[in-house]
Amino acid sequence: MSGFVRNLLDRPGGVNLTPYKKIVHAAGDRAQKVGALDELPEPSMDDLAEFCAVAREAADRTLGLRPFDVQLLGALALLHGHVAEMATGEGKTLSGAIAAAGYALQGKRVHVISVNDYLAKRDAEWMGPFYEAMGVTVGWVGQNSTHEERRDAYTCDVTYGAVSEIGFDVLRDRLRTSADELIMPAPEVALVDEADSVLVDEARVPLVMAGAADPADAVPEMAALVRTLVRGYHYEIDEQARNVYLTPKGADSVENILGVELYDENEPGTLIELNLALHAHALLSRDVDYIVRDGKVQLINASRGRVAVLQRWPDGLQAAVEAKEALAPTEKGEILDSITVQGLIKRYPQACGMTGTAVAVSEQLGEFYGLKVAVIPPNQPCVREDEPDRIYPTVPDKDAALVEEIQEASATGRPILIGTLDVAESENLAKLLQRRGLDPVVLNAKNDAEEASIIARAGERGAITVSTQMAGRGTDIRLGDGVKELGGLYVIGSGRHASSRLDDQLRGRAGRQGDPGASVFFVSMKDELITQFVPDERPPGADADGLVRHRRGAYIVGHAQRVAEGVNLQIHRNTWRYTRLLEHQRELVLEWRDKVLHTSSAADALSAADPERWEALPADSREETARQIVLYHLDRCWTEHLAFLTDLREGIHLRALGRMSPVDEFQREAVAEYKGLLGEVERRSLESFEEPAAELKRPTATWTYMVQDNPFGTEWDRILKRVTSATRRG
Repeated sequence: MSGFVRNLLDRPGGVNLTPYKKIVHAAGDRAQKVGALDELPEPSMDDLAEFCAVAREAADRTLGLRPFDVQLLGALALLHGHVAEMATGEGKTLSGAIAAAGYALQGKRVHVISVNDYLAKRDAEWMGPFYEAMGVTVGWVGQNSTHEERRDAYTCDVTYGAVSEIGFDVLRDRLRTSADELIMPAPEVALVDEADSVLVDEARVPLVMAGAADPADAVPEMAALVRTLVRGYHYEIDEQARNVYLTPKGADSVENILGVELYDENEPGTLIELNLALHAHALLSRDVDYIVRDGKVQLINASRGRVAVLQRWPDGLQAAVEAKEALAPTEKGEILDSITVQGLIKRYPQACGMTGTAVAVSEQLGEFYGLKVAVIPPNQPCVREDEPDRIYPTVPDKDAALVEEIQEASATGRPILIGTLDVAESENLAKLLQRRGLDPVVLNAKNDAEEASIIARAGERGAITVSTQMAGRGTDIRLGDGVKELGGLYVIGSGRHASSRLDDQLRGRAGRQGDPGASVFFVSMKDELITQFVPDERPPGADADGLVRHRRGAYIVGHAQRVAEGVNLQIHRNTWRYTRLLEHQRELVLEWRDKVLHTSSAADALSAADPERWEALPADSREETARQIVLYHLDRCWTEHLAFLTDLREGIHLRALGRMSPVDEFQREAVAEYKGLLGEVERRSLESFEEPAAELKRPTATWTYMVQDNPFGTEWDRILKRVTSATRRG
């Protein structure tokens, strides 16, 4: 069968559930027998129906939660290496625990990868009694876990942890200088919660181990200069608001002010500093892309609407934003090693996941991870009423109608959850509602520590909750007394997101487990989604009541969302084309490093190279001395290789001016550079061995962080865009 035909037949969500349903039915037939036992039999994976029956009874006895058939279906999909799509409120946490226990009983160590520390700790402790009843040990790691606590957690059969923490522990282990210090076991099974968020939205985010700190470089004068520039005269922003570039008049003005030639290829520093300052000024907005809290810039995760803990932009952009906000620059340091979230997950021989919105990203899950989606039906039919979008000509028209709708619905006592696109919008909407005498509760990146309690109360009678993105919140909204009779939770979106999945996640907060509920989105033809991604579309006019009812209005909204999703997919593909070679080179280096760490290979090589020097060393320490020399230079050369590749990536797009493929050129030079790496390690190691004049100093301090992918491309991407734009105008 050709790949084309196979792709046509392999429909999203096309995993056949029939075999799993038969197993679940057989488990139901054994329920009475298993339930009558005083002590549960030791579970075995030789008979999946028996395993499901025992797991169901164990969960009932220890947690007071008796898994529905659909939860067992979800667990079986996970056990067969799929991504299970289960709607909000359907019990993914328990399905994941059953699957994790099943993998553990097969003798495989499982890492349950979550989106944050709170969910990792909560789920490990919540599911703990169930695991104990199944004969499986469980632990968790978090940002504040000590080295010993981490070691203990990773010795368990099942370990829960945020994707960042597990990634950071992988990086820390890569710099250990003694085998006794290692804490991470060999990767076996990754079970990913909120799989679409981790595997797609954050796939290209690098996790970084840095050392040898220095203050970041930023020029406050540049931040002051760009504030004087006028959009449309001195600079332009592209249609998708991902790039900003000087106009010819702007370039002339800046050159006159600074007394330099900006586009001198031999002296690009000033242009880079100016571009960074201009991007921080024109494309990054406070309370939208980041907040300032406790004197620090804190990034906002766009797909979750909360502070992105330990994340930062690449150093130059981070420093530029700090200069813009007149804050002290943070440390930058030297990157010792890094790994993307996608590279981290692909370390595991087996991966599976669960989420409420997987079908929409089934193409990416298949392309990048080889995963298929199993759509698990709800336990109770969803009776939520999803209204068509209410579309208005302008943003003020939309906002006025939105406030009116909220006031009218709240008068009945019906709880309302309003999802907004960013922090600034959530706060502005709350002020508008307060002016109408309403008392909304706001949940956004500024108060995300209170999210569990805020969400838990969102279903109570009379509640008005204004929130940024709801993905990964991890708490169900349960309806209060008398709310069902009012129609259940009313979810209102203040605009469409760039991803339809985020809209679906918001809708899914209403109508859980057969509850009544409703949802509607308010959209304007001037929303950022439309002006960025389909700016040339001509919107239809509004009817007398202000609503745009012409079907072309709905088409434009849907088209804009599809374009946005296509852009993000292409960025993902392009990023992976660059990083997959690096991941391969890293694997080769790590194989050699593990050999040095665990064997006498360093001693064998150096003793053979200089037997006389070898014999002169103390016999009881010379093998360890050789090991430390080689490890030092291997780590040093790898750090330098990463720096080379970073610089190469920054400038590689200029090759397009010569009609060369930037990706092909990057890979050609990266391969050539890598070929000399191991030889350089050997040369430096022998030199240190024969003439130990200088002490081999490692960084006195190291720290970890996640790099928020630069939303504007590299500096040279933007210079290239500026040059090609000027060429077209010429």
